[in-house]
Amino acid sequence: MKCIGIDVASGATLGVDFDETIREVGAATSTTDLYLAPGWIDIQVNGYAGVDYNRPGTPHEEIARSVHVLYSTGVTRFYPTVITGAPEDMLGALRNLSRAKDELKEGAAMDGFHVEGPHISPEEGPRGAHPRRWVRPPDIDEFRRWQEAADGRIRIVTLAPEWPEAPRYIEAAAGAGVVVSIGHTNAEGHHIRDAVSAGATLSTHLGNGAHSLIRRHPNYILEQLAEDRLMADFIVDGIHLPACYVKVAVRAKGIERAVLVTDASSPAGCKPGRYFLGEQAVDLTADQRVVLAGQERLAGSALSMDRGVENLMKFAGITLAEAVRLATTNAARAGRVPGRSNGLAAGDRADFVRFHFDAASSSIRIAETWVSGERVYAA
Repeated sequence: MKCIGIDVASGATLGVDFDETIREVGAATSTTDLYLAPGWIDIQVNGYAGVDYNRPGTPHEEIARSVHVLYSTGVTRFYPTVITGAPEDMLGALRNLSRAKDELKEGAAMDGFHVEGPHISPEEGPRGAHPRRWVRPPDIDEFRRWQEAADGRIRIVTLAPEWPEAPRYIEAAAGAGVVVSIGHTNAEGHHIRDAVSAGATLSTHLGNGAHSLIRRHPNYILEQLAEDRLMADFIVDGIHLPACYVKVAVRAKGIERAVLVTDASSPAGCKPGRYFLGEQAVDLTADQRVVLAGQERLAGSALSMDRGVENLMKFAGITLAEAVRLATTNAARAGRVPGRSNGLAAGDRADFVRFHFDAASSSIRIAETWVSGERVYAA
Protein backbone atom coordinates (compact mmCIF):
# COMPACT_ATOMS: atom_id res chain seq x y z
CA MET A 1 0.00 0.00 0.00
CA LYS A 2 1.06 3.58 -0.53
CA CYS A 3 -0.10 6.95 0.82
CA ILE A 4 0.87 10.23 -0.82
CA GLY A 5 0.62 13.62 0.81
CA ILE A 6 2.30 16.91 1.63
CA ASP A 7 4.58 16.35 4.59
CA VAL A 8 3.60 18.73 7.41
CA ALA A 9 7.24 19.03 8.49
CA SER A 10 9.00 19.74 5.19
CA GLY A 11 6.25 20.79 2.78
CA ALA A 12 7.55 18.19 0.30
CA THR A 13 5.23 15.65 -1.28
CA LEU A 14 6.01 12.23 0.14
CA GLY A 15 5.05 8.69 -0.69
CA VAL A 16 4.80 6.25 2.21
CA ASP A 17 4.95 2.51 1.48
CA PHE A 18 3.42 0.38 4.21
CA ASP A 19 1.58 -2.69 5.36
CA GLU A 20 0.79 -2.72 9.10
CA THR A 21 3.94 -0.69 9.63
CA ILE A 22 5.80 1.85 7.52
CA ARG A 23 8.29 0.19 5.15
CA GLU A 24 9.71 3.19 3.34
CA VAL A 25 9.25 6.95 3.01
CA GLY A 26 10.46 8.84 -0.04
CA ALA A 27 9.75 11.61 -2.50
CA ALA A 28 6.59 11.20 -4.58
CA THR A 29 6.38 11.98 -8.29
CA SER A 30 2.63 12.66 -8.35
CA THR A 31 1.00 15.72 -6.80
CA THR A 32 -1.78 16.18 -4.26
CA ASP A 33 -3.36 18.96 -2.23
CA LEU A 34 -3.77 16.70 0.84
CA TYR A 35 -1.42 16.97 3.79
CA LEU A 36 -0.07 13.79 5.37
CA ALA A 37 0.80 13.31 9.05
CA PRO A 38 1.00 10.54 11.63
CA GLY A 39 -2.47 9.88 13.04
CA TRP A 40 -3.49 11.79 16.14
CA ILE A 41 -3.01 10.17 19.56
CA ASP A 42 -5.25 11.22 22.46
CA ILE A 43 -4.16 9.89 25.84
CA GLN A 44 -7.23 11.13 27.75
CA VAL A 45 -10.74 10.33 26.47
CA ASN A 46 -13.53 9.76 29.02
CA GLY A 47 -16.12 9.11 26.32
CA TYR A 48 -17.26 10.28 22.91
CA ALA A 49 -20.31 10.50 20.64
CA GLY A 50 -22.72 10.00 23.55
CA VAL A 51 -20.83 6.94 24.83
CA ASP A 52 -19.43 6.92 28.39
CA TYR A 53 -16.35 4.76 28.95
CA ASN A 54 -16.84 5.01 32.74
CA ARG A 55 -19.97 2.86 32.93
CA PRO A 56 -19.39 -0.89 33.47
CA GLY A 57 -22.39 -1.76 31.30
CA THR A 58 -21.60 0.37 28.24
CA PRO A 59 -22.44 -1.86 25.23
CA HIS A 60 -19.51 -2.82 23.04
CA GLU A 61 -21.35 -1.87 19.86
CA GLU A 62 -21.69 1.65 21.27
CA ILE A 63 -17.98 1.76 22.06
CA ALA A 64 -17.28 0.69 18.46
CA ARG A 65 -19.56 3.44 17.15
CA SER A 66 -17.77 6.05 19.24
CA VAL A 67 -14.39 4.92 17.88
CA HIS A 68 -15.62 5.43 14.33
CA VAL A 69 -16.57 8.99 15.20
CA LEU A 70 -13.09 9.49 16.67
CA TYR A 71 -11.61 8.22 13.39
CA SER A 72 -13.45 11.00 11.58
CA THR A 73 -11.52 13.56 13.66
CA GLY A 74 -8.14 12.03 12.75
CA VAL A 75 -7.64 9.98 15.93
CA THR A 76 -5.83 6.68 15.37
CA ARG A 77 -4.88 5.68 18.92
CA PHE A 78 -6.42 6.76 22.22
CA TYR A 79 -6.56 5.88 25.89
CA PRO A 80 -10.09 5.41 27.27
CA THR A 81 -10.00 7.12 30.65
CA VAL A 82 -11.73 5.97 33.83
CA ILE A 83 -12.16 8.61 36.52
CA THR A 84 -12.82 8.56 40.26
CA GLY A 85 -15.71 6.31 41.24
CA ALA A 86 -16.80 3.47 43.49
CA PRO A 87 -14.16 0.73 43.56
CA GLU A 88 -16.46 -1.84 41.97
CA ASP A 89 -17.55 0.61 39.25
CA MET A 90 -13.99 1.46 38.30
CA LEU A 91 -13.08 -2.24 38.13
CA GLY A 92 -16.22 -2.95 36.10
CA ALA A 93 -15.48 -0.18 33.62
CA LEU A 94 -11.91 -1.41 33.15
CA ARG A 95 -13.08 -5.00 32.62
CA ASN A 96 -15.65 -3.84 30.08
CA LEU A 97 -13.12 -1.76 28.17
CA SER A 98 -10.60 -4.61 28.16
CA ARG A 99 -13.20 -7.04 26.77
CA ALA A 100 -14.16 -4.45 24.16
CA LYS A 101 -10.52 -4.13 23.11
CA ASP A 102 -10.29 -7.90 22.69
CA GLU A 103 -13.63 -8.40 20.93
CA LEU A 104 -13.93 -5.36 18.66
CA LYS A 105 -12.02 -4.72 15.46
CA GLU A 106 -12.01 -1.09 16.60
CA GLY A 107 -10.25 -2.20 19.78
CA ALA A 108 -6.93 -1.74 18.01
CA ALA A 109 -7.31 2.02 18.45
CA MET A 110 -7.76 1.61 22.23
CA ASP A 111 -4.06 1.25 22.79
CA GLY A 112 -4.16 1.31 26.59
CA PHE A 113 -6.13 2.81 29.46
CA HIS A 114 -5.73 5.88 31.65
CA VAL A 115 -7.00 5.88 35.25
CA GLU A 116 -7.50 9.47 36.46
CA GLY A 117 -8.10 9.40 40.20
CA PRO A 118 -9.37 8.41 42.72
CA HIS A 119 -6.10 9.33 44.48
CA ILE A 120 -6.55 13.06 43.95
CA SER A 121 -7.09 16.12 46.12
CA PRO A 122 -10.46 16.08 47.95
CA GLU A 123 -10.54 19.89 47.96
CA GLU A 124 -13.02 21.95 45.99
CA GLY A 125 -11.24 23.26 42.91
CA PRO A 126 -8.42 20.74 42.47
CA ARG A 127 -10.92 17.88 42.66
CA GLY A 128 -12.69 19.22 39.58
CA ALA A 129 -15.77 17.20 38.61
CA HIS A 130 -14.63 14.03 40.38
CA PRO A 131 -17.16 12.89 43.03
CA ARG A 132 -15.86 13.75 46.51
CA ARG A 133 -17.26 10.66 48.20
CA TRP A 134 -15.01 8.34 46.20
CA VAL A 135 -11.72 10.23 46.60
CA ARG A 136 -9.29 8.04 48.56
CA PRO A 137 -5.56 7.70 49.33
CA PRO A 138 -3.16 5.91 46.98
CA ASP A 139 -3.30 2.15 47.45
CA ILE A 140 -0.93 -0.01 45.44
CA ASP A 141 -3.13 -3.06 46.04
CA GLU A 142 -5.99 -1.20 44.37
CA PHE A 143 -3.69 -0.37 41.46
CA ARG A 144 -2.92 -4.10 41.09
CA ARG A 145 -6.64 -4.90 41.09
CA TRP A 146 -7.13 -2.36 38.29
CA GLN A 147 -4.37 -3.94 36.25
CA GLU A 148 -5.84 -7.39 36.77
CA ALA A 149 -9.26 -6.16 35.62
CA ALA A 150 -7.69 -4.40 32.63
CA ASP A 151 -5.47 -7.36 31.66
CA GLY A 152 -2.40 -5.24 32.31
CA ARG A 153 -3.44 -2.51 29.88
CA ILE A 154 -3.32 0.53 32.17
CA ARG A 155 -0.64 2.84 30.77
CA ILE A 156 -1.25 6.06 32.75
CA VAL A 157 -2.35 6.77 36.32
CA THR A 158 -3.09 10.34 37.44
CA LEU A 159 -2.84 11.20 41.13
CA ALA A 160 -2.15 14.06 43.53
CA PRO A 161 1.36 13.72 45.00
CA GLU A 162 0.63 15.38 48.34
CA TRP A 163 -0.85 12.17 49.82
CA PRO A 164 1.64 10.66 52.32
CA GLU A 165 1.34 7.34 50.48
CA ALA A 166 2.14 8.89 47.08
CA PRO A 167 5.94 8.44 46.78
CA ARG A 168 5.86 4.68 47.41
CA TYR A 169 2.84 4.31 45.17
CA ILE A 170 4.57 6.22 42.38
CA GLU A 171 7.69 4.09 42.71
CA ALA A 172 5.65 0.90 42.47
CA ALA A 173 3.51 2.01 39.52
CA ALA A 174 6.45 3.48 37.61
CA GLY A 175 8.45 0.35 38.37
CA ALA A 176 5.67 -1.65 36.73
CA GLY A 177 6.10 0.39 33.53
CA VAL A 178 3.10 2.68 34.03
CA VAL A 179 3.27 6.43 33.40
CA VAL A 180 2.51 8.31 36.61
CA SER A 181 1.02 11.75 35.99
CA ILE A 182 0.44 14.58 38.44
CA GLY A 183 -3.05 16.08 38.36
CA HIS A 184 -6.00 17.35 40.40
CA THR A 185 -3.51 18.41 43.04
CA ASN A 186 -3.00 20.96 45.81
CA ALA A 187 0.67 20.01 46.17
CA GLU A 188 3.50 22.12 47.47
CA GLY A 189 6.70 22.31 45.49
CA HIS A 190 8.44 19.64 47.57
CA HIS A 191 5.59 17.20 46.90
CA ILE A 192 6.01 17.69 43.16
CA ARG A 193 9.78 17.30 43.34
CA ASP A 194 9.42 14.15 45.44
CA ALA A 195 6.92 12.74 42.95
CA VAL A 196 9.28 13.34 40.04
CA SER A 197 12.16 11.77 41.94
CA ALA A 198 9.92 8.75 42.60
CA GLY A 199 9.16 8.38 38.88
CA ALA A 200 6.35 10.75 37.82
CA THR A 201 6.91 11.99 34.25
CA LEU A 202 3.75 13.85 33.20
CA SER A 203 1.27 16.54 34.26
CA THR A 204 -2.40 15.90 33.48
CA HIS A 205 -4.30 18.79 31.80
CA LEU A 206 -2.02 21.32 33.47
CA GLY A 207 -3.85 24.53 34.35
CA ASN A 208 -7.12 22.73 35.01
CA GLY A 209 -8.25 20.67 37.98
CA ALA A 210 -7.12 23.64 40.09
CA HIS A 211 -8.43 26.32 42.45
CA SER A 212 -10.05 29.27 40.71
CA LEU A 213 -7.77 31.50 42.83
CA ILE A 214 -4.24 30.53 43.81
CA ARG A 215 -1.36 32.44 45.35
CA ARG A 216 0.74 34.35 42.86
CA HIS A 217 3.91 32.35 43.49
CA PRO A 218 4.98 29.75 44.20
CA ASN A 219 2.06 27.54 43.22
CA TYR A 220 1.50 24.02 41.89
CA ILE A 221 0.97 25.17 38.29
CA LEU A 222 4.23 27.14 38.11
CA GLU A 223 6.11 24.35 39.88
CA GLN A 224 5.05 21.87 37.21
CA LEU A 225 5.68 24.26 34.32
CA ALA A 226 9.19 24.85 35.66
CA GLU A 227 9.95 21.15 36.19
CA ASP A 228 11.85 20.11 33.06
CA ARG A 229 11.58 16.41 33.92
CA LEU A 230 7.80 16.58 33.45
CA MET A 231 5.99 16.59 30.13
CA ALA A 232 2.58 18.28 30.34
CA ASP A 233 -0.67 17.92 28.44
CA PHE A 234 -3.20 20.68 27.79
CA ILE A 235 -6.89 20.92 26.83
CA VAL A 236 -6.83 23.49 24.04
CA ASP A 237 -10.52 24.13 23.44
CA GLY A 238 -10.68 27.85 24.28
CA ILE A 239 -12.87 27.00 27.28
CA HIS A 240 -10.59 25.22 29.73
CA LEU A 241 -7.64 27.53 29.11
CA PRO A 242 -7.36 31.05 27.66
CA ALA A 243 -5.11 31.59 24.66
CA CYS A 244 -2.57 33.56 26.72
CA TYR A 245 -2.06 30.63 29.10
CA VAL A 246 -1.66 28.16 26.25
CA LYS A 247 0.97 30.39 24.64
CA VAL A 248 2.95 30.83 27.86
CA ALA A 249 2.62 27.17 28.91
CA VAL A 250 3.82 25.81 25.57
CA ARG A 251 6.75 28.23 25.68
CA ALA A 252 7.59 27.12 29.23
CA LYS A 253 7.47 23.43 28.42
CA GLY A 254 8.98 23.81 24.98
CA ILE A 255 7.61 22.08 21.90
CA GLU A 256 9.38 18.87 22.92
CA ARG A 257 7.58 18.50 26.29
CA ALA A 258 4.03 19.71 25.50
CA VAL A 259 1.14 17.41 24.55
CA LEU A 260 -2.38 17.98 23.22
CA VAL A 261 -5.29 16.11 24.82
CA THR A 262 -9.04 16.55 24.60
CA ASP A 263 -10.22 15.17 27.97
CA ALA A 264 -13.38 14.53 25.95
CA SER A 265 -16.39 13.14 27.77
CA SER A 266 -19.52 11.48 26.43
CA PRO A 267 -21.21 14.63 25.00
CA ALA A 268 -18.29 15.29 22.64
CA GLY A 269 -19.44 15.15 19.04
CA CYS A 270 -23.09 15.41 20.06
CA LYS A 271 -25.88 17.98 20.21
CA PRO A 272 -26.42 19.99 23.41
CA GLY A 273 -28.28 18.03 26.06
CA ARG A 274 -28.00 15.72 29.08
CA TYR A 275 -25.40 12.91 29.17
CA PHE A 276 -23.45 10.93 31.78
CA LEU A 277 -19.89 10.74 33.09
CA GLY A 278 -19.87 7.66 35.29
CA GLU A 279 -22.49 8.11 38.01
CA GLN A 280 -22.84 11.85 37.34
CA ALA A 281 -25.18 13.61 34.91
CA VAL A 282 -23.48 16.21 32.72
CA ASP A 283 -24.82 18.80 30.30
CA LEU A 284 -23.44 19.93 26.97
CA THR A 285 -24.34 23.60 26.67
CA ALA A 286 -25.01 25.55 23.50
CA ASP A 287 -21.56 27.13 23.73
CA GLN A 288 -19.89 23.67 23.86
CA ARG A 289 -19.08 23.53 27.56
CA VAL A 290 -19.50 20.19 29.33
CA VAL A 291 -20.61 20.85 32.91
CA LEU A 292 -22.00 18.89 35.84
CA ALA A 293 -25.78 18.97 35.48
CA GLY A 294 -27.23 22.17 36.92
CA GLN A 295 -23.76 23.57 37.75
CA GLU A 296 -21.00 25.57 36.12
CA ARG A 297 -18.24 23.11 36.99
CA LEU A 298 -16.50 21.72 33.89
CA ALA A 299 -16.69 17.93 33.50
CA GLY A 300 -14.42 17.10 30.61
CA SER A 301 -14.70 18.70 27.20
CA ALA A 302 -16.43 18.48 23.84
CA LEU A 303 -13.14 19.04 22.01
CA SER A 304 -11.99 16.97 19.03
CA MET A 305 -8.32 16.52 18.21
CA ASP A 306 -8.54 18.17 14.77
CA ARG A 307 -9.98 21.32 16.36
CA GLY A 308 -7.34 21.09 19.07
CA VAL A 309 -4.55 21.11 16.48
CA GLU A 310 -6.14 24.19 14.88
CA ASN A 311 -6.42 25.92 18.25
CA LEU A 312 -2.78 25.21 19.09
CA MET A 313 -1.68 27.09 15.98
CA LYS A 314 -3.98 30.01 16.74
CA PHE A 315 -3.44 30.26 20.51
CA ALA A 316 0.24 29.38 20.87
CA GLY A 317 1.41 30.88 17.59
CA ILE A 318 3.11 27.66 16.54
CA THR A 319 3.39 26.04 13.11
CA LEU A 320 1.30 23.20 11.72
CA ALA A 321 4.30 20.89 12.06
CA GLU A 322 4.74 21.84 15.73
CA ALA A 323 1.04 21.47 16.52
CA VAL A 324 0.98 18.05 14.85
CA ARG A 325 3.98 17.01 16.93
CA LEU A 326 2.04 17.78 20.13
CA ALA A 327 -0.80 15.57 18.86
CA THR A 328 1.35 12.66 17.67
CA THR A 329 4.95 11.85 18.58
CA ASN A 330 4.90 13.88 21.82
CA ALA A 331 1.69 12.14 22.90
CA ALA A 332 3.29 8.79 22.05
CA ARG A 333 6.33 9.58 24.21
CA ALA A 334 4.26 10.95 27.10
CA GLY A 335 1.90 7.96 27.15
CA ARG A 336 4.41 5.34 25.99
CA VAL A 337 2.34 4.40 22.97
CA PRO A 338 4.33 1.64 21.24
CA GLY A 339 5.45 2.03 17.64
CA ARG A 340 4.49 5.69 17.34
CA SER A 341 7.47 7.73 18.56
CA ASN A 342 9.20 8.44 15.24
CA GLY A 343 6.40 9.80 13.05
CA LEU A 344 6.52 9.16 9.31
CA ALA A 345 9.51 6.84 9.57
CA ALA A 346 10.22 3.23 8.66
CA GLY A 347 9.28 0.84 11.45
CA ASP A 348 6.52 2.93 13.01
CA ARG A 349 2.91 1.77 12.85
CA ALA A 350 1.10 2.74 9.66
CA ASP A 351 -1.26 5.20 11.38
CA PHE A 352 -1.91 8.21 9.15
CA VAL A 353 -4.23 11.12 8.73
CA ARG A 354 -4.64 12.93 5.41
CA PHE A 355 -6.32 16.31 5.51
CA HIS A 356 -7.02 19.56 3.73
CA PHE A 357 -5.25 22.52 5.30
CA ASP A 358 -6.02 26.20 4.82
CA ALA A 359 -2.96 28.10 6.01
CA ALA A 360 -4.75 31.45 6.00
CA SER A 361 -7.33 30.31 8.56
CA SER A 362 -5.28 27.49 10.16
CA SER A 363 -8.21 25.18 9.49
CA ILE A 364 -8.10 21.41 9.01
CA ARG A 365 -10.61 19.14 7.28
CA ILE A 366 -9.98 15.40 7.67
CA ALA A 367 -10.05 13.43 4.41
CA GLU A 368 -8.81 9.98 5.46
CA THR A 369 -7.70 8.12 8.57
CA TRP A 370 -5.61 4.94 8.53
CA VAL A 371 -4.90 2.57 11.46
CA SER A 372 -2.24 -0.13 11.14
CA GLY A 373 -2.34 0.17 7.37
CA GLU A 374 -6.14 -0.02 7.04
CA ARG A 375 -8.25 2.92 5.96
CA VAL A 376 -10.87 3.32 8.68
CA TYR A 377 -12.38 6.64 7.60
CA ALA A 378 -12.87 8.46 4.31
CA ALA A 379 -14.74 11.75 4.05
